[in-house]
Amino acid sequence: MSTLLEKHYQRSIDKLIARFATPSMRGASIQAWLFDDHESRKAAESTLRTSGVDAVLRSAYKPLVHFFLEEIDTATLAAASIGYPVHEASAPNRFLLEAYPLTKLVGDANVEFYATHSCDLTYQVRLTYQDGREASHRVFAPNYTHEDIDGEILLSPTGWLSISHQGQASSERMETDLEQLFHDTIKTISGHAWGDAEPYFEELNIAAQLPIADRSLAYAEETISLTEALHEDIYFSLLEFFQKKSGRPLGDRGLQPGQIVPEISYHAGAPSVLVVTKALHTKDSSGPNQPLDSAQAPLVAAQVLRELDSLGGEHYHAQTRSGRTVHGRYIKGSDVPMMISGAQHANETSGVVGALRAARQLITRDTAHFIISPLENPDGYELHRRLCAVNPNHMHHAARYTAMGDDLEYRRAQELGEKAIRIKAQALTDAKLHVNLHGYPSHEWTRPFSGYIPRCFGMWTLPKGFFLVVRHQPAWTQQVEKLLDHVTRHLATIDGLKQRNDMQLELFERHAGASGFRIVNGFPCLIAADDSYSVPITLITEYPDETIYGENFVRAHTAQMETVLAAYQALQGLF
Repeated sequence: MSTLLEKHYQRSIDKLIARFATPSMRGASIQAWLFDDHESRKAAESTLRTSGVDAVLRSAYKPLVHFFLEEIDTATLAAASIGYPVHEASAPNRFLLEAYPLTKLVGDANVEFYATHSCDLTYQVRLTYQDGREASHRVFAPNYTHEDIDGEILLSPTGWLSISHQGQASSERMETDLEQLFHDTIKTISGHAWGDAEPYFEELNIAAQLPIADRSLAYAEETISLTEALHEDIYFSLLEFFQKKSGRPLGDRGLQPGQIVPEISYHAGAPSVLVVTKALHTKDSSGPNQPLDSAQAPLVAAQVLRELDSLGGEHYHAQTRSGRTVHGRYIKGSDVPMMISGAQHANETSGVVGALRAARQLITRDTAHFIISPLENPDGYELHRRLCAVNPNHMHHAARYTAMGDDLEYRRAQELGEKAIRIKAQALTDAKLHVNLHGYPSHEWTRPFSGYIPRCFGMWTLPKGFFLVVRHQPAWTQQVEKLLDHVTRHLATIDGLKQRNDMQLELFERHAGASGFRIVNGFPCLIAADDSYSVPITLITEYPDETIYGENFVRAHTAQMETVLAAYQALQGLF
């Protein structure tokens, strides 16, 4: 193991107390915007007021949402008209996105948004209460423009401090402890001598501890979590650095830097970070078996293998960088064959269960003909389990890719590794349809220190229901239309699925704008001709499953299963 960085930081909130809780500052008024949680900020306000300082400490992260949560009696609110700023250094809907999911946090109050086309970084809020009272507020959203390590100009949330004392006033940016930790981490890693050959390491581990508690919101899976946000921002910032280092464009999924693992956890003490390189983890986690049809959480890998083996048929496999095996089963019959896969992105776990449940039903057909690999990325899958042991509800995108650090579908190297499982599947079956089960975040996804909106993933920042993506060779347009019609008609019969979709999609469009979906029988679809796929038709599912449990997880893998079964049935009628 090699250590690149080890550092502790004085909390910004403690610096404020040390600076202002002194006799010389008695009578001062301060407003500060920090990345600390509500309890910490209120405790610091109390300490400062005891010292004669009038202090208001607000959140620099999602300031409008925190304003309504902390300063407004939403129970008596009738309506809110909110003008959001637009800045040239960010997407036009950036500050509208930051207001998510406000409309679900104010009871029955009617909330309307409009763009102010102002660069003053201030929300203009007009409130009407149930008793007829009206009030106006200006809610500051502290941000600054900066250049990141890739040369991109970004507008990012930041700390801020305003002081009024003895007739003097000032207001300026204050770099917080969390910002310092993030920038130090990225600067250290980007300045390291990594050499020229990929992969650069086995595991690059970034262990950070933050005294910032998550805050659950009273809507769906939404939680305000700066531990999760830091994980996401460090992970994707480092991918972007290594993409640039390798000469690739930003967002290139063929990059193979190694396994990048931010392990961000809550700790009541001072913020700290430890960056080390280490060997890959190769031991699988253990856990109890779950009834497949009612599994409440992702299965352990050992159960996945047992369920797969129970299907019978011909075994085929591929190997991962860590030495784990990717398993598949080929069930040969007289039906038109279909490929089924799951966990290409290993933090998208509902497809694993959905694929196995569908296969169980398909083998009851005497003529069944399909091939299945439900866990394509076992290295990422084990990393996801490791990360969920600490933060079970986070999306954990560091587990998205393989231990090589790439998206297995985009692998072009001579050593195919995990991707060999697909090459073998197609060779065995000559299938014309591949059903590839995926998921995406069940709650908001942000990168607060890199412009807020995840770069190259802007359409994925908010949940928008269960939807389908089809990539097909140009000559297969007619078959795709028949396939989608059949599948979406079937999905519409699943109790509650379309209703939950409609609710999420409506909220998405209020905070992000038009989705761009084509609606087929009530279900959102994205369809594109693409001759880069070797299988003529690839049907990709997208369920908001990062990371859900209990009945929500059951609904997710049921939707995945039903999609597989409907697609299989439709396929038999296409030929």
